[in-house]
Amino acid sequence: MKSTGPIYSTTYESEAFGPITLASDGRSLVGLWLKGQKYYAATVVDEMVPNDDVEPFAQVRSWLDRYFAGQRPDPAELPLAPLGSTFRQRVWDKLLAIPYGSTCTYGDIATTLAHEDGKERMSAQAVGGAVGHNPISIIIPCHRVVGSNGSLTGYAGGIDKKVRLLEHEGALRDDFFVPTKGTAL
Repeated sequence: MKSTGPIYSTTYESEAFGPITLASDGRSLVGLWLKGQKYYAATVVDEMVPNDDVEPFAQVRSWLDRYFAGQRPDPAELPLAPLGSTFRQRVWDKLLAIPYGSTCTYGDIATTLAHEDGKERMSAQAVGGAVGHNPISIIIPCHRVVGSNGSLTGYAGGIDKKVRLLEHEGALRDDFFVPTKGTAL
């Protein structure tokens, strides 16, 4: 699913990550992308219209200021409207349920979704695809999802940024590692 109607953008300057693009449909946040992120603005059909004063940019700036200052702002404070399929929406809802300072695995999310659907199994790889296409990075915390073996794969913003976000939240464990090969680097 892609946006319909105008999408407005602004830039949030982060000391830790540089410029972060915010996107809104005028009511809700529909995107937050780090510079160079995979799938940057993939759900936006037309060119984004720069406008610093559109709702909810002031709320998101405040949220990010508090987050980067070490506070634990709640994503529920913000009007979030990520654009994606029903399956992706369900996965992103599971990401929002991962507590600050914690992690879970792609398999954990797949197991939860399968249980909810009355199925025996669900593909962790399908979950990984949805996690990787999360259009509202940081706030919808896809960085908190790791491989079942502790591998720090699959962050569209870059593995180095995933490591820094987990460190910032106190969730980086000694048994986590950055893989040296694979398709999800």
